[in-house]
Amino acid sequence: MQPACVIVGGGPAGAMLALLLARRGVPVTVLEKHTDLDRSFRGNTLNPAVLELLAEVGLAERILALPHAKTTHFTAVDVAGPVRFADFSDLATPFPYVLLMQQADFLPLVFEEVLRYPHARLVTGADVKGLVEEEGSVCGVVYEKDGARHTLRAPLTVACDGRNSVLREQAGLRPKAYGVPIDVLWFTLPRCPGDDEEAGAYFRFGRDAMLALMDAGAHWQVGAIIAKDSFPALRAGGLDAFRTSIARTVPDLADRVDTLRDWKQTALLRVQIDRLRQWHRPGFLCIGDAAHAMSPVGMVGINLAIQDAACAADLLADGLRSGRVEETALRAVQRQREGAVRLVQRAQALAHRFVLAPMLSADEPRLNPVVRRIMAQPLLRRQASRLIAYGALREGEA
Repeated sequence: MQPACVIVGGGPAGAMLALLLARRGVPVTVLEKHTDLDRSFRGNTLNPAVLELLAEVGLAERILALPHAKTTHFTAVDVAGPVRFADFSDLATPFPYVLLMQQADFLPLVFEEVLRYPHARLVTGADVKGLVEEEGSVCGVVYEKDGARHTLRAPLTVACDGRNSVLREQAGLRPKAYGVPIDVLWFTLPRCPGDDEEAGAYFRFGRDAMLALMDAGAHWQVGAIIAKDSFPALRAGGLDAFRTSIARTVPDLADRVDTLRDWKQTALLRVQIDRLRQWHRPGFLCIGDAAHAMSPVGMVGINLAIQDAACAADLLADGLRSGRVEETALRAVQRQREGAVRLVQRAQALAHRFVLAPMLSADEPRLNPVVRRIMAQPLLRRQASRLIAYGALREGEA
């Protein structure tokens, strides 16, 4: 069956868009470059807004049956002690927590549901090489698989191929980048039986390192927050020095840092914040990181991407079922989603400027006392919680 929509990229945005369109009777094909759906060191948080969406499509119980951890709060810890800056337990939702789950578990379940529909396809190992255009409109893609070249035509092509989107560039859409002072070096360390069962996600700031720690079930997923472009110097200092800095910052992990034996066990995220001025062209739309790369601050990127997918499905399904989609509908997707994206990116920029950047240049990273008092204010904590949970404030919650 000829698709009405070609989705390039099988990450969370592409998977959820495929599911939501297929449920509405839209023939859809997903082209995924990799031969599997493993996404190590990618966004692994599902926030209340996304969990509510999964409940609407009947997947919440199956998702919750997969390996996961829950956190009801985010906490920052420095030499002055802990400060809880987000608390989801009081939100008016059936899911008053952030779910920590690996994409390698989440994505196969979503695609299992997608492929229940006979008009939906997933093609793995499909390396998309370019767009097919006619009379100024995108009408499909060219891709390679197993050494053969294929052309797949459709009324709409959606780029879900990430922050370094090839299709975005080929479509002539250029993002505006905003300065970011950090990168993040991801790695894992084993969990042990004595570890806090309700630790969830927390941030440790010490003299030797700034670390984000997330409970990932069998292990801790750890992000070392480092100055922008400083990884070569960190690596030159040696793995022993890096392990020592982790142990000093989080003494509870000192008994397992030796499991980090090679830099190949780490993955560098070059943090960026950018946003397209225009997300679309005739026959073409960008969503998720392809439209707006997010900082890991707040751990909201995956959730904004899935919300983009839900919005696109709502606004485009009727047109796609008839075999066409007007550019006014594509413009409406951007108009409806751009406000939330801008709000979150501004909040991330403030966190970079007033929280992280000063600590990167300090002899001993610690929260500014004024920042600490602000973070601890109940009203601001509620606002931060809602921003993380929903990507924007719900109506009536301002």
